Amino acid sequence: MSTQTAPAIRTVFITGCSTGIGYCVAHGLKNRGFTVIASARKPGDVERLREEGLDCIELDLDRPESIARAIEELAGRTDRKIYGLFNNAGFGQPGAVEDLRREVLRAQFETNVFGTIELTRRILPWMRAAGEGRIIQNSSVLGFVSLAYRGAYNASKYALEGLYDTLRLELSGTNIYPVLIEPGPISSRFRANALAAYQRNIDIENSVHREAYRATAKRLAGTTAGVPFTLPPEAVLDKVIKALQSGKPRPRYYVTFPTHLLGTLKRLLSTQSLDRILLHISRNEQK
Repeated sequence: MSTQTAPAIRTVFITGCSTGIGYCVAHGLKNRGFTVIASARKPGDVERLREEGLDCIELDLDRPESIARAIEELAGRTDRKIYGLFNNAGFGQPGAVEDLRREVLRAQFETNVFGTIELTRRILPWMRAAGEGRIIQNSSVLGFVSLAYRGAYNASKYALEGLYDTLRLELSGTNIYPVLIEPGPISSRFRANALAAYQRNIDIENSVHREAYRATAKRLAGTTAGVPFTLPPEAVLDKVIKALQSGKPRPRYYVTFPTHLLGTLKRLLSTQSLDRILLHISRNEQK
């Protein structure tokens, strides 16, 4: 892992810092000399992070008024000078596509896509004025391959990747670099949060997929301790540091072996051949 330090004047704003990747990256960047402003959705988490020494503000990406307040607060604290934005906040909504009600799919996109892009476009003019910036998105291996019973999450990450690919073209030559970080399995509370969304929004007993759902619930209730190739959130921190410190960061950074493997297979295999592999992975998860 890189141990270089960054100039203290370079401020990074991070979303979704209550636990997991965002929490690790916020503390990790602060320890390496960055000026970090963290954010969390719940007031209790904001207070806890402040007690830990982080500068933290409240931000709920589902609410435009919360984004507006956060932008106003950021403008006052930074004089509209933010070098890095790490869009990390988000969640996964499990469920078969045919069981995703419109409002459930909309909720997935409100957080993962609409709120994220609204925040990004509000901060982007500050980077243009400064003549530099890094817009880093925590995506997923499921932003370029799909697994069964993850349709809402797959779709939200695919959408983000399309928007970032477009943004990269539109910002060509500006010294503002959109970067996608694509993790596979990472130790975090992602599974616990996905289980809560699954139990809240999917009619398990009246679905034709109910047997697979019972296996899904068992998988989500477990930990990542026994999941092959799972890495700690520091693996993502390492890529964020590289994206922030590189003069010309890569468009994409893969994290974990499954991401590297599936990225290679997607380039080499036909759709039918890749589907067979992804179906095998999906079915193994239901055992």
